[in-house]
Amino acid sequence: MAQDKSTTDDDAAHGDGSASERGTAEPLESGTLAEAPERGASTSSQLPAAPQELTDLRALKALAQPRRQQMLQHLTVHGPATSATLARALGLNTGATSYHLRELARYGFVEETPGPGRGRERWWRLIPGDRRFPPRSRQSTEMRLVMDELNQHAYAADLELFAQLQRETDAAEADEWADAFPYSRGTMRLTVAELREFFEEYIALLNRYKRPDADTPPGARTVLTRLLAFPTPVTGEAADNGTPDNGTADNRKGPETP
Repeated sequence: MAQDKSTTDDDAAHGDGSASERGTAEPLESGTLAEAPERGASTSSQLPAAPQELTDLRALKALAQPRRQQMLQHLTVHGPATSATLARALGLNTGATSYHLRELARYGFVEETPGPGRGRERWWRLIPGDRRFPPRSRQSTEMRLVMDELNQHAYAADLELFAQLQRETDAAEADEWADAFPYSRGTMRLTVAELREFFEEYIALLNRYKRPDADTPPGARTVLTRLLAFPTPVTGEAADNGTPDNGTADNRKGPETP
């Protein structure tokens, strides 16, 4: 795991905008960055016809910058925003947020969008899509460092959002949403080909539930989905049941308790 090296706003405003001179990283190398479209977005015209693999190291570094990760998360959760809105929400200055937005736009992660018509404010939205990382076997040493750092920031941000939701739920009277959080831990015995097929079916399921704002019913909320599926370490395989893996283990294991 790459060591975290944060970039100050002043550094970002005058440097190359990378999260680290060595590189950085994000979740699931063969995974996806596809996000549910923010309010006002139309999936029918915005989602690409096929997955886009991110192979440009400069784009990955731009994406991995910690401040930009925070800004992308804000746009995902709250929808379009101005640089001033992002600055207030994240405790930055507007010069820094404007710079980071331009860098994200350069690599196709955000774009300008019409605002509510107040003066000359520039509004920005997340560009939805199925963006994927190269398999680990095709990543250079520098790209792996980028991916590891990006993963580190993304997972930490997801955990903080979930913790915030739990605090808000505890502080208020529980409603139907508080009782509806899906949670599952389980195991499967799969081949590499089956694991890839499982992932594609998961992405297809996400896309099946995506829809433009005009088709979203009242009472709907933005729901964040995260999938992490990985094989057990090789050193732990035989320790699962104390015997070598001969391919005959029961695959019908139910959800596990923490």
